[in-house]
Amino acid sequence: MTSSWEQYVELRERQPRHFANPPDAVVHILHEPDEVGAAERAKAEALRKRGLPTEWSRVGVAYRDEYVTLVRDPVRFSDGSLGTYIRSMPGSDADGVVLLPVLDGSVVLVEHFRHAIRSWQLEAPRGFGEAGVPPLEQAARELWEELGTVPTRVVDLGLLHPDTGTATDQVHLYLVEIAQVGQLDTLEGIRAVRTYPPEKVGELIRDGVVTDSFTIAAWTRAWLRGLLTTPPAGPAGPV
Repeated sequence: MTSSWEQYVELRERQPRHFANPPDAVVHILHEPDEVGAAERAKAEALRKRGLPTEWSRVGVAYRDEYVTLVRDPVRFSDGSLGTYIRSMPGSDADGVVLLPVLDGSVVLVEHFRHAIRSWQLEAPRGFGEAGVPPLEQAARELWEELGTVPTRVVDLGLLHPDTGTATDQVHLYLVEIAQVGQLDTLEGIRAVRTYPPEKVGELIRDGVVTDSFTIAAWTRAWLRGLLTTPPAGPAGPV
């Protein structure tokens, strides 16, 4: 069975950009065996002094499944001290996608039950990336899976890094114009679709009703670029 360090080296070779050390980096990833060992020992001692398990100092791939990979890097900090830094990476090595659907000028959001926070969320459709699938194709797949429809127009809103502190993930944001809403993906926890004038979504974000970071980012990008226009007046509600 491949060791956690061997998995780490393989990952580093396959995705070198995630292990690069730019000239101005203040947290430097270590590669030389003697430095790696020294970083592990330094972290183990720091953990021991705090009464914590010293196995938390072991560098390499700490966990992996089809959705997420956790790595613990051996690092040198800006003051010259050694230690480790844990990060998460997508299990598929692919970028996720977030879609801001627009139907007749109204923003389409879904009510989605999210297991992680054990509550219903009002949010834009999104999904994990799949290895070998271009982001635009992945976006079309997610739109079909969640809303049962296809885009009539797609606008690239750029990239988002959801958590620059602990994750390498980046997602592609898209505004997608649609002509209709079809069959919802109820098996994935979606119970309803809601349509709102664009400015109403801004109010929901302002008032803390919409708390999903991906939705906030996609709406903000589209709004600031002038891509959202106010539709004719009408009550918001289920489609």
